[in-house]
Amino acid sequence: TRALTSQSAETDLIRFLVGTQSLRHDNQVHLIDFDDETCLVNKHVFHHSVGEIWHISSSPSNKDIISTCYNQVIDNKSEMKAALWRLPLVDETQPPSQTAAPGHPRSLYKLCDLDSNGESMKSVLWNPSGDGTQLITLSDQHLKIWQLNADAQAVEEIDTTVLEGKGQPRFTTGAWNPHHGGSQVATANESTVRGWDLRSMRQVYALDNAHGQCVRDVDFNPNKQYYLVTCGDDCKVKFWDTRNPNESLMVLSDHSHWVWRVRYNHFHDQLVLSSSSDSRVILNKIVSLSSEPFPHLDDDDDDEEHRETHESSSPPADGVIATYEEHEDSVYAVEWSSADPWVFASLSYDGRLVINRVPRTEKYKILL
Repeated sequence: TRALTSQSAETDLIRFLVGTQSLRHDNQVHLIDFDDETCLVNKHVFHHSVGEIWHISSSPSNKDIISTCYNQVIDNKSEMKAALWRLPLVDETQPPSQTAAPGHPRSLYKLCDLDSNGESMKSVLWNPSGDGTQLITLSDQHLKIWQLNADAQAVEEIDTTVLEGKGQPRFTTGAWNPHHGGSQVATANESTVRGWDLRSMRQVYALDNAHGQCVRDVDFNPNKQYYLVTCGDDCKVKFWDTRNPNESLMVLSDHSHWVWRVRYNHFHDQLVLSSSSDSRVILNKIVSLSSEPFPHLDDDDDDEEHRETHESSSPPADGVIATYEEHEDSVYAVEWSSADPWVFASLSYDGRLVINRVPRTEKYKILL
């Protein structure tokens, strides 16, 4: 299992979506509901009729709409496709059809397909600063912008650009920049990260050879508009300022195998998660590159003794906060909750989903 995302539009309940990847059995989307007070997990299962799920994402404005990239076998040929789906209401009770076995999960309702012109679809990205009607698809060599209509039943292709270069480079992943009014996207192909201006569909920066091997993931700092983080098969996590693409700001070498996913916390950008084929999830504190690099000083604090204490104390150091080793297989995905900034989930190849919290001591250091 590789596909994990938070339910972005759900800001009250801690919910995650997991897509299964089974060759023998019908594939499913699991809606995971976590109660932070009781630590109980509730699961709603929906039937995904068309194949293995390799990527899943959710609408930032409508919690019932999701997208999947899936592998479908047609005439003995495997094709990677993408579609938008509507989740059944989790509160309603729907009796199984006469042909369904008892306890058979309800099916997702397909809204529309996203055409890839015969290329393998890699990911679907939703505009984080929009109204949930604009999205991007990345296939082998095409980046396309789509507009979703009012009832989410159809999409219109707005614009497209082609990845060009020697040896037919192919997109592997991407991320939508939450800054600049949603006008920029970063993509990865092989060891290079490229920034695109969606208004002109032209490349605006490139991090050439960002990693020694394939770049697996990209994420933008939610609070600093030019900062992003990357990870890759060279076992490293790297931080960048896109205004100076020739040199990384910091390199983390905490993992011992390929790093598949890296994520900034949505609110406290000094908290950075990474997951790897070494079966570990690592939570780092990168204060020096965050939007709050120095301890908070109270404006009303006129006490000279307190001021001297502040001045003499050194700024918080960067480093590993915690290493989570509950997984026994490659951890392909890790995601922060969109409802609680201190909760995150990780997913490994064997299908194990683990939900964790930021350590309480670290939480209070940030808040107090």
